[in-house]
Amino acid sequence: MPSRNDERSLGELLAELSRETGQLVRKEVELATTEMTARARQAAAGAGLAAAGGALAHAGLLVLLAAIVIALAGLGVPPWLSALIVAVVTIAGGYFLVTRGVEKMRRTSLAPTEAIGSLQETAAWTTRQGA
Repeated sequence: MPSRNDERSLGELLAELSRETGQLVRKEVELATTEMTARARQAAAGAGLAAAGGALAHAGLLVLLAAIVIALAGLGVPPWLSALIVAVVTIAGGYFLVTRGVEKMRRTSLAPTEAIGSLQETAAWTTRQGA
């Protein structure tokens, strides 16, 4: 890095400002990428919960169908009632997981707020320095 003294020309100062501004912008873009990756991971966790809830609800539907088959076969009350109870509990569990996952996805913002704030500070600083 060149020594900082009053001997540098305006052209040298502008060239250095240009280099450092470019480096700063690259670092800000890197920060925004990192921040968005972290937020995407949070959203993926919510999607995973919703998918697990959907699979559990599907399993509940299959158990419900088995209960109907048992009822139609005329095997008596206990078998189909047992299957029906299992189906209702499974569907309720699936509904709980789906709603939790969707709620978590809604709360997750993908906007890189830290990087945007930093870029705004940089722009304000550059404007003040240029004036």
